[in-house]
Amino acid sequence: MAHAHKLEIFRGLIKFKSNTQKIWGVLVFLTIVTAVEVGLGISKPDILTANTFLGMKILNWIFIILTLVKAYYIAWDFMHLRDEKSSLRRAIVWTPIFLVAYLIFILLFEADYIYNVFKDGYVTWNF
Repeated sequence: MAHAHKLEIFRGLIKFKSNTQKIWGVLVFLTIVTAVEVGLGISKPDILTANTFLGMKILNWIFIILTLVKAYYIAWDFMHLRDEKSSLRRAIVWTPIFLVAYLIFILLFEADYIYNVFKDGYVTWNF
């Protein structure tokens, strides 16, 4: 027996009357997030490119966070994770979040090491 899917987004903040309206609402949300990403990528504000946090520009952190928001919301809404038990939701959502955090740590740690090797002159910049 099939059950009706919830016609709301943002934990009930916005409610829709039909599935079609909800799909359009989700499309608008994802379009706005993508437009913000594209706008920041084109304009590259100086304040976001000049400052760094944990060895990476603030603008890059914003891109990573917005990409994770979109991925989470696509999985939450289009893959119907919202209708699953909380243990399955946690297993599906938290695992990639921890893996992405670990990957970012590895990339930053290795990039810093390579930068320091080149900066100290052990290997010359030949590219």
